[in-house]
Order: sequence, then structure tokens, then C-alpha cells
Amino acid sequence: MKIAAAMQTVGWEAAQAAVLASARHAQSLGIAVNAAVVDRSGLTVAFLRMPGAPLHSIEIAVDKAYTAASFGLATDRWEAVLKEHSGAVARGLPLRPRFVMFGGGLPIVVQGERAGGIGVSGGSEEQDHDCARAGLAALGL
Repeated sequence: MKIAAAMQTVGWEAAQAAVLASARHAQSLGIAVNAAVVDRSGLTVAFLRMPGAPLHSIEIAVDKAYTAASFGLATDRWEAVLKEHSGAVARGLPLRPRFVMFGGGLPIVVQGERAGGIGVSGGSEEQDHDCARAGLAALGL
């Protein structure tokens, strides 16, 4: 029996750097957001709430990161992806708890392997996506 090698996962220092970079980008846009990073298991590693960020967006940011980490797909891609599946999947998957299918969640991929996800919520979908991209850029991704 072969035992798999240790898998990549996002560490606390990288997670902190990513949420800080996301918040700094949000600040440059003049918005307040919540930013979350989860590890490959979907557990929160870092979270940051800017003063004034919408309260409902707290859980949305975490769930965007969770969705991106669990499927390895940006959350803004789900509408198109679901069109390729059966009607049952297209109707059922969005009903799952914690599943988010709008912009602001991105997978964290290191050397081709999913290591976690980042989620940002509080701005428009495009702003959230851009802030999440800034978080990944801070990690050199």
C-alpha cells in the first residue's frame, strides 16, 4: 500500500498576508470588505473585517473561500459551469449550504495543487473578485 505524500495547504502567515492585501486593495477602492482564507479542508485560517463592512458579508466571505477551496473553481464561474450539467445538478448544487456562485471566491493553487481558498465580500462582485486577486498576488500566485 502506498501512502500519499503530504498535500499542500495554506499556512497562517500566507493566509494573513492574503487577507491584508485584500483589505488594502479594498481600501484603495474606497470600500470596506470582509476577507477570509480557508485551508484545503475548508477550515478558516485567517479572517479580516474592515470597519463598516456589511455584517451579512462575514459569512459570505468565508463561504466564498470554502466554495473555491472545495471545488478548485472561482465562484464567479459557477453560472456557466452549471449550464454544462444536468438540470438536477444545476438546480440542486446551489441549494447546498455554504455554496456561493457569484464573484469574490478564488482557489489557492500552489504548484498545481489546491491548497485552500480566499473569499472577499462587501463590494460589488467585480470589486470582491479584484480584492481576492490582490490577496493571491500577495502570495505570488
